[in-house]
Amino acid sequence: MADYIWKKDSTGKVDERVMRFLAGDDVVLDRELLPFDIRASKAHARGLARIKVLTSEQAAAMVASLDRLDTAFAAGEFVLDGRFEDGHSAIESWLIEDLGEIGGRIHAGRSRNDQVAVALRLYMKDRLQRLGTLCASVAGVCLQRAERESGLPLPGHTHLQQAMPSSLGLWWAGHAEAFIDNLALAQDIGDWLDASPLGTASGFGVNLPLDRDSVAEELGFHRLVVNPQYAQNARGKVELRALDALSAATADLRRLSWDISLFASQEFGFVTVSAAFCTGSSIMPNKQNPDTVELLRALHATVVGARSELESVLSLPSGYQRDLQDTKPPLIRAFARGLDGLSLLPELLGGLEWNPARMRDSISPELHATDRANELVGQGQSFREAYRAAAAELGELSGRTPEASLRERVSPGGCGNLLLDRLHDRLSALISK
Repeated sequence: MADYIWKKDSTGKVDERVMRFLAGDDVVLDRELLPFDIRASKAHARGLARIKVLTSEQAAAMVASLDRLDTAFAAGEFVLDGRFEDGHSAIESWLIEDLGEIGGRIHAGRSRNDQVAVALRLYMKDRLQRLGTLCASVAGVCLQRAERESGLPLPGHTHLQQAMPSSLGLWWAGHAEAFIDNLALAQDIGDWLDASPLGTASGFGVNLPLDRDSVAEELGFHRLVVNPQYAQNARGKVELRALDALSAATADLRRLSWDISLFASQEFGFVTVSAAFCTGSSIMPNKQNPDTVELLRALHATVVGARSELESVLSLPSGYQRDLQDTKPPLIRAFARGLDGLSLLPELLGGLEWNPARMRDSISPELHATDRANELVGQGQSFREAYRAAAAELGELSGRTPEASLRERVSPGGCGNLLLDRLHDRLSALISK
């Protein structure tokens, strides 16, 4: 391993046990962040050239060297491992080994504090973009199926008790709108954290006229984190908000997975999950278990746990504290697991096979009671009078059909008026942002 970048001639012998504890899994986690750290380092080098701290030739050599590192890392030829304290020191070590004394100039005007902060914001922007894309894909599948299956009756439930005739169209559209909202939230939070902390150094600024605005623009940020102290105080805060977006999606995923788990049980028998997403039992030859659905249902727990872990670290005073290193593991773990799970959902939903006859037969006559009460309201009765009258007629509702109930439910968004065009339009507008 190259010597620690912070080591001075006066520094005594470093206790390797202490260093192992301090590093933890940091160097492994930084494998997720290294491409973003390299990208920020290239922009920083060009920025240093603009203020004459580097010559244009030195900056060009650094950028070319960083490009080689990026390529080698992507190809697995450069491995971020225990030879390095973290990704930041690996970048500097690479540059020094590759370029000699020129490589040691990269750290002018920056600290590892703003270096990790900018890499994390670039990482979160990327992951929120991926989250938004997945939410859009899920919503798209749900809307397609809502259109195709809009008229198929499905018993609606409240309190896990049958309530009213509903439809697959309404069920699909409800989940579609949830994921459209999740797409909007991912975009909003992505915009909110779209600010560059690079050039704030250790939290106090530096006595160099850094070209922070141009560096931020090159990295695709829309604005600066202006105050150096806040660049450090925002660590953890922005990660929590990013996890909020992921949490909203996994919470809706949990509800959707619960529905599928119930509907796929023999007691309901409404739907069959594709065998590609099921496994068998090690002891019961008759079993086919919807394990993917069940683990997708559990996915939200990973995000909630990560959020709780991260929030617990943040009882800190102003400025950088080493505790902030421990905000990285929960963030990276949650997004890795969360996005992996969500990426399975469009195909899983597209492959669901419904049993229309079983769903229709499950709708018993008394489920039409609310429709009857509203008919009586239309004839001039007060709703409370109509409610009591419909309750007295439960035995007289057997001539009604679920299909007629769905057609007549014309309130905006109801089974007979799903307003799928509005959902399509909103989804399209968000995708085109």
